[in-house]
Amino acid sequence: MRDIATLEELKSLAGQEVATSDWIEVTQEQVNQFADATGDHQWIHVDVERAARELPFGGTVAHGFFTLGLLSRMLGNAISLGQDVKMLLNYGLNRVRFPAPLPVGRRVRGIIVLESVEDIPGGAQLTWEITVECEGTEKPVCVAQFLVRRY
Repeated sequence: MRDIATLEELKSLAGQEVATSDWIEVTQEQVNQFADATGDHQWIHVDVERAARELPFGGTVAHGFFTLGLLSRMLGNAISLGQDVKMLLNYGLNRVRFPAPLPVGRRVRGIIVLESVEDIPGGAQLTWEITVECEGTEKPVCVAQFLVRRY
């Protein structure tokens, strides 16, 4: 984990790759739970036998929004933002793309670039670009610009 102790240090890192998250294994159980929570039970995500027969990936694939939901976890296990932080808020997303599917059973990790740090009342808005790599595939499974407010 990379410790970034102060806002000044954070600002000095703008425009740079700052961390890589730990690998996270994506399981069928997690994908099924996500399908239950969202009501998205499309067969490519939850029907293991059919997906093995009909999809070119040899099995089910995770929802794109499941992958997106891992961004906070990736950021949290890769970077610590110091003792003076009272609160971090997910402020939203700008650009999001899913260039490749995420086969269930694979591991993913985030390559984290700090694009910018902007002052806001009471804190700073951080714009992170996170590229989610999938073990064993060439293309990333997600590239997203993730906005976080630091107070």
